[in-house]
Amino acid sequence: MKQKKEKESLAVGGQAVMEGVMMRDGDRIAIAVRKPNGKIGIKKDKYNAWSNRIKFFKWPFIRGMVSLLEIMIIGMKAMIWSSNQATGEEEENFSFWEIFLSIIFAVVFGIAIFKLLPLFLATTFENKAQTESNILFNLIDGGIKLGLFIGYIWLISLMKDVKRLFQYHGSEHKSINCFEQGKKLTVKNVLGCSRFHPRCGTTFVLFVFFISILVYLFIPLETAFWTKLAIRIVLLPVISGISYELIKLGGKHYDKLLMKILLSPGMFFQRLTTKEPDATQVEVAIASLNAAITPFVASAQTQRGQ
Repeated sequence: MKQKKEKESLAVGGQAVMEGVMMRDGDRIAIAVRKPNGKIGIKKDKYNAWSNRIKFFKWPFIRGMVSLLEIMIIGMKAMIWSSNQATGEEEENFSFWEIFLSIIFAVVFGIAIFKLLPLFLATTFENKAQTESNILFNLIDGGIKLGLFIGYIWLISLMKDVKRLFQYHGSEHKSINCFEQGKKLTVKNVLGCSRFHPRCGTTFVLFVFFISILVYLFIPLETAFWTKLAIRIVLLPVISGISYELIKLGGKHYDKLLMKILLSPGMFFQRLTTKEPDATQVEVAIASLNAAITPFVASAQTQRGQ
């Protein structure tokens, strides 16, 4: 029991990458990728989190905003390295500004699709229906955002490469579940674990959608369109911070009925964003997790597939 509690406290996280998995345990990051020759390429690194340098970034709600930005930067670097490994191409070194501009582009695109468009459609409906209900307005806005997100995930899931990415997402969850349950990290044990996890980013996104409906109720309905959009963008870090704290709390106390109910929409939606992996994909996830939880000096190496 003591061993299990110690492992849970580590709060290992990760994400699927091109033909592989990235795992993070504290300041240790490991990426494992299945290379074209069948071997597993592993890259290990250490990351000095901003919260370790600035105490203010450790504060509740603030840490969620900071963590989200850090995850985006780490994830972008992991995707670049994994794609080079998976295709057998030479590794490209991207500058900070190239990665920064890529993230800015992704954020702007996300705001246009999931903020501007839903607000425009909800406003159009409100004008035609001549309703004065702020609750109805925000429910429509939230429903459109959720519908767009589900539609987007469903469409890209039809792509072969994305399907494999979702399988690696499933292998990431399974291996972390196996580790947190105190089981030995073997292919058989990992395959027997659930592909759903309460701390998944999918659950985080759904929390952002639902919490935004509540927060936006405080914006008067008669507020001008562009002012309303600007306020929503400004409030996004606040909403993200709240969502982060709920995910953190839910992951820590998932054995409680209330938390299971709270996280159930996200757990259900993971049926779309995760797929059952095969044994070879699980091997990659195990290699990544073992590399992340083992103290190391930053390096890169290759091992034979099992």
